[in-house]
Formats: sequence, structure tokens, C-alpha cells
Amino acid sequence: MESSLRVRRFEGLPSPDEFSSEIEPANVAAVFHGAVKDWKAISRWNPSDGGLDYLEESVGSSVLEAMLSRSGRIFYGDIRSHERVPIPFSTFITSCKKHLQNLDVGSSFEAQVCSEDSDLAYSDIPGELYVAQVPIMNTERNERCPLETLTEDIQTPVFLGTKTLASINFWMNMAHSRSSTHYDPHHNLLCVVSGCKRVVLWPPSACSILYPMPVYGEASNHSAVNIEKPDFLVHPRAKNFEEHSQKIILHPGDALFIPEGWFHQVDSDDLTIAVNFWWKSDMMSNMLEHMDPYYLRRILNRLVEKEKNQMLHESFTGGSKFIENYQLADVASEDNHEMDRCKPRDTTKENSRRHGILQQLEPFALHVLYELVSLVHNTISVDNQNGSTESTSKDPCSPDVEKEQIVKDNPRLSEIDTVANIFSAVEPLVLRNILLGMVHHFPRTLEALILHMLSPKGAEVLTRKFDEMDQQIMKEEQCEFYRQFYGVFDDQFAAMDAILNGKELFALQAFKNVLDKYLGARPDQPNS
Repeated sequence: MESSLRVRRFEGLPSPDEFSSEIEPANVAAVFHGAVKDWKAISRWNPSDGGLDYLEESVGSSVLEAMLSRSGRIFYGDIRSHERVPIPFSTFITSCKKHLQNLDVGSSFEAQVCSEDSDLAYSDIPGELYVAQVPIMNTERNERCPLETLTEDIQTPVFLGTKTLASINFWMNMAHSRSSTHYDPHHNLLCVVSGCKRVVLWPPSACSILYPMPVYGEASNHSAVNIEKPDFLVHPRAKNFEEHSQKIILHPGDALFIPEGWFHQVDSDDLTIAVNFWWKSDMMSNMLEHMDPYYLRRILNRLVEKEKNQMLHESFTGGSKFIENYQLADVASEDNHEMDRCKPRDTTKENSRRHGILQQLEPFALHVLYELVSLVHNTISVDNQNGSTESTSKDPCSPDVEKEQIVKDNPRLSEIDTVANIFSAVEPLVLRNILLGMVHHFPRTLEALILHMLSPKGAEVLTRKFDEMDQQIMKEEQCEFYRQFYGVFDDQFAAMDAILNGKELFALQAFKNVLDKYLGARPDQPNS
């Protein structure tokens, strides 16, 4: 967990200016101990001290919607796992009193649900019922607030004084309950009045390891991972969910600021009561609707670039091993010996120039060149011979003999995208020299490498190396390199297309990964 994302804790309360300028814009969760300890609700609503009677007298006749879970005392956002049922608040309070009595005597509590007329009525309410998100005040929707009379027992915390609240909600569970992991589309200040809540938090950056439900679904802000019993075969990225999480315990009077987009899972003890405040963030409030398509594309582009970097990082081990093999081996003397043996015998000016390019390569670069040649020759049947410099004779000084010795003396690279791994392992200017060596000594092999063996990942790595190379050499040198490199191909545009098409395919895979990781959408599946 990055230190900048650690939950902040405050014993004293910030001023409205401090909260708006320092705490809220950081979008990091924060605990305010004792923030609402002076509320009248702290004493008036306490179930252990007559609070249930007080609540019944205050709003007992109101009918409100409660959440009835089909999955025990875990409340999921998916409406297939629960239903909203109308219930007189007094009926719920009566069952809470019975539950409290049973807790006192240590007996078990079971409840029966019965129907009466067209509405549901309850003689005893099951523990799988949760009075959740019942509005005390709501400015976003024109709806009745059945618990409005409770406003006199609470006060908006002073540091929220400048906020335009979307709603204030009441939460009360009879028996121990758990919410599924989800995020809210608003900033949230969760205030505990009675009981205890244990909150597990994940920053928005942990979205991919929590497998968000599809963005087009009814529960798009919920995680598909069962945090209690995760199935790593179904959700392999979830193996890292604990190291990205933070656990907070809230007692009566405590308040927790949960910024928009922060995933949280909440466990509530028996007869826990809380109030939360929701308000729109400045960012969402100030977003102009006509700019949404632009922001969407910018955000997706940024996530795709991040995903491309991650994909390359995860697959770089082959290239790293390639470097380590030659760094650990004392190959310099052997290479110099072999190069002495293979000095050009033809002393004509042209052959001396061409062989000179090969002999100018450092030992490591020479090994890389012959490894690439070997990979191509082992994979593709090259049409026609590539010329005298690519002779397949068994002359001990021929390139094929030397590359065969390299393959024999060194372990094979990763079988997965070896070309991309080799490119990754080589510095840009070294790769330039290797490619120029292929231009002059193995032109047809280079052509086959680019046109037939360059994977999407290989194309991405190659173009990145080209970009890095361009930053390190003069413009004239750039032009000369590309002139020689593309001059090898019978159709230069076909070579450019092969590289750019591969690069776009790599980006497309990254885009699909982004849709899966962050939007829960899999475009390759028919139901998506």
C-alpha cells in the first residue's frame, strides 16, 4: 500500500476550509475520532439504554423499505440477492427488542416471516433484514423521508458545513451483518451512533484485483469477489486483495470519510446504528456533460498505456534471464578468440567493410544477433539463400556454425515471445547496431523476422526502442539508420505496416484487459 493512500486519522476536527482544501481533494479515506460524540442520538438511540423505545415513539408508525437478504446476513448490491420490502418501523423495533432479550439470556433467535393482505408483515423479523440507506433527508430525489423526525437528534459535522448534501441516511441492523464490497458514487461520511462497525477499504487503484461487476449491470459498483472465501481460480488477481486493503474499526461517535470510488466492505455488530452523509465531489459536480466523451477517451487511453506497461513488465523475465546468462558467463575471451578465427579472408574493400560491421559488435551484441538469426532459421524456411554472407556451409567461421555453438552453449530463452524478450533485454543503441549487422549480413533473415515473426508484443517493444534510440542520436543518424533498415525490404511499406499493425494489436489487447479489469466487461464473450 502506497503511503500516500494510507487512511489518515484525526483526533480533532478540521475546519471547513481545511477539509475542503486539504483532506477532501486528496481523495484518501480519513477517520475522525469522536466527531459526532456530542450528538443527542448517541444517548437517545442507544439500544442498551432505552434507545429502542425512543426510536419507536419517535417514528414507529412510519413504513419504510428494508433490505431482505436471500444470502444470509451478507447483503449484496445485486437485486437478485435481496429484495426491498415495506415494513412498519415499529415492527422492526419490536423484533430488535426480542433479539436484545435473547442476546441477554444467550439463547438462539429465530424468526418467522408471514404475509398479510398485499403487504408483507412480520411478527418476528429475521436477522437477514437490514434497515439500510433509509433517508432522513434527500435532496436528489423527490421522495418522502420516513425518518425525517430524527434530524433533531443529529447535526451535520461542522467541517461539512459548506457542502451541498445529496442525502442523509439511516442504517440499522438487528443481528450481525456484512455488506458486500462496493464503492459509492458520492463522497461519504459514515458516522457510528451505536454498536461497532469494522470497515475494510481499498483505493480505486485496486479496482482490477476486486473484479468489479459489469458496468452495464444492476450492481456495477460492487465487487464480484467473495472476500471471506475468494476463489482464486475464478478471480486470480484477487490474490493480492489483502495487501491493498486497510482495516478500520469505528465506535460510537467516530466518523469515517470514504471518498467516492473507494471500495469498502462493512461488518456491523448486533444492533448497530449509523448515519451517513453523501455529497457530490467537486470533480463530478463540475464535469460538463458535453465533455463526457472526451474525458472517457482520455481516461481509457491513460489506462491502456498503464496496462501496456504492465503487460511488458510481467513478460520481461525472459529478456532478463538472457542478460544474466551472458553477464554470469565469462564469454569475452571466447568471443575474441572466435572473432580472431573468423577474420575475413577476402580482403576486397567491399567484403572488408561488411565484415567490419560484424566485428565492430561487442560480444554480447554478437550473441544477440546470432540468437535472432537462429530463431528465424529454426522457425521459418527461408526462400532461397540470403547470399554469401548467409551461407549455410559448415565453414567453422560461417555465421551458422557460430550461432549453433551459441545455442549449444547457452540455455534457451523463454519459449513465449522470445523475440520480444530479446528486444527488451537490449539497450536501444546496442539494438541499432545489431539490426545494422543484420542489414549487412542477414538481410533476408531480418526481413523474415519483421514480416513473419514479430508478434504484437515484439512490435510494441521494437517501436519503444526506436523512440528511445531517437532521443539519443542526432537527426541525421536517425534518418540514415531508418534508410538502411527499411531499405532491406522489397516493400518498405509492408514492413512499416507489419510493425504498426502489431503495435495496434498489442494496444487492442491492452484495451480489452482494461475493459475486463476496470469495467467488468469482456468484449470477446457473446453476453458482453
